[in-house]
Amino acid sequence: MQMSDTRQIAATPAEVYAALLNPDVLKECVPGATEVTGSPADGFEASVTQKVGPVKATFKGQVTLSDMIENQSLTISGEGKGGAAGFAKGGAEVRIAPSEGGTELSYDVEAKVGGKLAQLGSRIIDGFAKKMADQFFTNLQTHLEGPADIDPEAEDDAPKKGWLGRLTGKE
Repeated sequence: MQMSDTRQIAATPAEVYAALLNPDVLKECVPGATEVTGSPADGFEASVTQKVGPVKATFKGQVTLSDMIENQSLTISGEGKGGAAGFAKGGAEVRIAPSEGGTELSYDVEAKVGGKLAQLGSRIIDGFAKKMADQFFTNLQTHLEGPADIDPEAEDDAPKKGWLGRLTGKE
């Protein structure tokens, strides 16, 4: 399974690159991560709990960083074993470039699974892998930019609606 995407992040390339090397940031950004320890040079140990279709498993594994070009690109590779559920492995080639308003981050992800997980079918696995990658990079973007700002003045000018009005779009 392969996928690619690009995101605009309101942070400098150096900030984005540093975040990708920080185990605390990785723990915060990887969906279901309960533990991430280690360093970019030695690799990271990770523990991630996820439910894929009817199969829930805790994956323990290794994450390594390679092809590191400071503030420009890196490759993230990981492999985890989930006991009876099977295994998951994959990687992401991440490219970082300065852009107007911050950084353009592009990635190409490849994922493979085996064991019970592989029996779920490619549609479920592909959808799950895409959701995981999207969630990771969304979490990274939120970590770097902070939560989306809500304009309190715009809210005050809006007509007040009850729960039925919010559902139907009518006042």
